[in-house]
Amino acid sequence: MKKPLSVGVVGAGAISEIYLKNMTGRFPYLRVVSICSAHGKNAAEKAAKYGLVCCTLEEMLADPGIDMVVNLTPVGAHADIIRQALLHGKHVYTEKTITDSPRKAAELVRLAEEKGLRIGCAPDTFLGAALQTARKAIDEGLLGEIHSFAISATRRNDLLLSLFAFMREKGAGILYDYAVYYLTALVSLLGPVERVGSLVSAPYPTHVGILPDRPEYGQSFATPNESQVSAVLRLKSGVTGTLHMDADSYAQDEAFFSVYGTRGILRLTDPNGFGGEVRFFPTSETEWRCPPPVVLPPVSSYTDNCRGIGPSEMAGAILSGAPHRTGAEMACHVLDVLTALRDAGEQGRFVAIPSGCARPEPLTDLGEQVSPL
Repeated sequence: MKKPLSVGVVGAGAISEIYLKNMTGRFPYLRVVSICSAHGKNAAEKAAKYGLVCCTLEEMLADPGIDMVVNLTPVGAHADIIRQALLHGKHVYTEKTITDSPRKAAELVRLAEEKGLRIGCAPDTFLGAALQTARKAIDEGLLGEIHSFAISATRRNDLLLSLFAFMREKGAGILYDYAVYYLTALVSLLGPVERVGSLVSAPYPTHVGILPDRPEYGQSFATPNESQVSAVLRLKSGVTGTLHMDADSYAQDEAFFSVYGTRGILRLTDPNGFGGEVRFFPTSETEWRCPPPVVLPPVSSYTDNCRGIGPSEMAGAILSGAPHRTGAEMACHVLDVLTALRDAGEQGRFVAIPSGCARPEPLTDLGEQVSPL
């Protein structure tokens, strides 16, 4: 095996635990060296647990031995950290979304191209077994001609806003924090979006902390982000579909994701995860009542929480000189779609998407790009 890429991790919040667990013990194309955080105590604890160097961001970026930075900070910090890392000659993989604005993202992509460096971006859940199984079924024509899709999901905002302070910050609403999983999955399966129309609302400008062990318990705090979205999307392929998101529900993360074709329906699972059943509902050519659904066999063993598979796949692609699947082109396109959904809701009209992207190649070479379990 080629020498792994040396990695520095920026951010030691809640999501860092699963990243560190997987990147240090599961994916051999990564060698995690150091960690830093705005909250130095958190970084020190993670460093001690995983045998890393706890340092400052400046020290990490100045280290010539660091090849790639994995950025796990809130989205508002992404642009500055990515820019600094690129200027110091580091590849960057960042948590979603790539930045909080398409303009900033485009500037970073240009900078990376000038420096001959790569940017990768979460979510990497589309590399998991469920969505790769769906991709295989679609590519092999199981559905026949695909003509539509439907997505509907709920969250429980009062709980999530009490748990995670970053969700109260601008840019962490239901679109940018959660719909990003569905849109990344959609684009990876069916290709880029052409235009969107939507209704977007934020009916509850404040919430009250509901968790007794949190400092905000019983206190009111501002929640300015969008929490409800109903939209129509048209893909460049001509396929149309709907997207409905409601973060003000008590049904936590209830997910519905279906793709409709002339030969049947593909029912997917929550793309915020890596596994779950992918069911095919075949159309009967002779009977009004269709046959029972078929659970498709998963194409890989990546069914558990595999966060870190994105940086690993990117590292393997860098080492082999191949394009990486979690590329900036798709991340920027998804960000354009999210922004257009917000703008369409504000403007009351359909909004065209300025960018496009190629569908990433299926993850069939698990033994080469990403280590087997």
